[in-house]
Amino acid sequence: MKVTGKLIDIHQERIYSCEIEVINGKIHSIKEVDFIVDDCYILPGFIDAHVHVESSMLIPTEFARLAVVHGTVATISDPHEIGNVLGVKGVEYMIENGKQSPFKFYFGAPSCVPATLFETAGAIIDVDDVDYLLAKPEVKYLAEMMNWPGVIHQDPTVMAKLKVAEKHGKPVDGHAPGLTGQQAIDYIAAGIYTDHECFTREEALWKLQHGMKVIIREGSAAKNFEELVDLINDYSEMMMFCSDDKHPDGLVEGHINELVKRALAKGIDLFKVLNVACKNPVEHYNLEVGLLRENDPADFIVIDNLSDFTILSTFIDGVKLAENGTTLLESKEAEIVNNFNIEAVHSKQFEKKATGELIPVIEVIDGQLVTNRIDANVIEKDGLLHADLDQDILKIAVVNRYHDAKPAVGFCQNFGLKSGAIASSVGHDSHNIIVVGVDDASIARAVNLIIEQKGGIAAVSTNKEMTIGLPIAGLMKNGDGYKIAEQYIEIDAMTKEMGSKLISPFMSLSFMALLVIPSLKISDLGMFDGVNFQFID
Repeated sequence: MKVTGKLIDIHQERIYSCEIEVINGKIHSIKEVDFIVDDCYILPGFIDAHVHVESSMLIPTEFARLAVVHGTVATISDPHEIGNVLGVKGVEYMIENGKQSPFKFYFGAPSCVPATLFETAGAIIDVDDVDYLLAKPEVKYLAEMMNWPGVIHQDPTVMAKLKVAEKHGKPVDGHAPGLTGQQAIDYIAAGIYTDHECFTREEALWKLQHGMKVIIREGSAAKNFEELVDLINDYSEMMMFCSDDKHPDGLVEGHINELVKRALAKGIDLFKVLNVACKNPVEHYNLEVGLLRENDPADFIVIDNLSDFTILSTFIDGVKLAENGTTLLESKEAEIVNNFNIEAVHSKQFEKKATGELIPVIEVIDGQLVTNRIDANVIEKDGLLHADLDQDILKIAVVNRYHDAKPAVGFCQNFGLKSGAIASSVGHDSHNIIVVGVDDASIARAVNLIIEQKGGIAAVSTNKEMTIGLPIAGLMKNGDGYKIAEQYIEIDAMTKEMGSKLISPFMSLSFMALLVIPSLKISDLGMFDGVNFQFID
């Protein structure tokens, strides 16, 4: 196979007309030619440097179908979502499913399963499990080390996992939101060299100056592109792009290609942007992904021009997998695996007794994983606490999905619902059922819709109910990703009709149980102070 066009050579930092010959899936030759080819450009494919495929609600093979359309050829995938549900079995499920696609999935060995000791997960991944996983060729790194206090205080189990990564010669991903100063220096010194959780430009700059690679994240809920993108001008060799968590509707719209276009629109040098989008992940994680050099795997994309950056076609190992916005990959069914073991709930389980004191409330910040804590009064009636719509303070609860237990109940602000409830079995990181609503009956109904499906997302209003079942680990489902995206758009629209003004209500909901992100969250065991790492009730 031969391909002609203008080669964007990121190694020589030049653009020239060429003819590329591909033999047996590899770049056999690249010949510069005299004639001018002005109808297309050829460049390396894009790589998502940190993503939880499970958050797309799609199995890996289906994620690939959508991603290749946008010029993505590989992902650095952290399977700790399914790992928290099913342990090593879940990680291996993702690896084996990924192998059924020509797309290049690379996985990490989850470092924190369970994520903390303050929640109920479905499994444990211990030091021996990490050692076993890191020995696999598809597992390229120790996934995000969220337990930064354990690193700093040299917790024996944490240090043993870091030692295992060192033994295998594989890098360690970081997760240290807001951490700078001596504690961050100690964290980096433990061999952790990336972070995708920088809240501010100042934090990211500090980490870059201290040798840490910063990954710019733009997911469905958490977004730091605008805050960090100008750092590429001075640190293009130390940065990467990622989506982290992306719902199916967002993946239909775009992927890493959108970040490339936005960076270029800000006037950032083309070659610096492509270092971030293409080259740096390959070199940092030691990937078998081609970068348009002779003898490299023939992984590349063809675009129309340097302004619109429209993806005309995507090739992996010399095979065209997408053309003119259409995927050429077929959908495949996957085995159903799960860990969901509870009976239906009833509304009285979500009652919260009044104490006569101010109550702690999770303040949701749109577009961020971090939350604030406020203390407020809510409506009190018959000795019980109720949602206060005037203050936009609603009831929030987490229901253990691994065994029957009393739900943890609290309050949150800024979801905006005026009626009903929304619920999800995607509750990072342990993936218990998380629900927010205006009344106990609606909350119980939304939770029961998910229990009936053994996983999913649900919305309940005064006159309507919608559910998307996620029977694969309570996180994913089989089927055409484009149709699943349409279903998601419909339920998201319903949630906004119910009053929510959040960018992505279900994605924001899923992070209200993420205890490792400050400052106030909720697990199945209670309201949790993410700054001091302790329960507050």
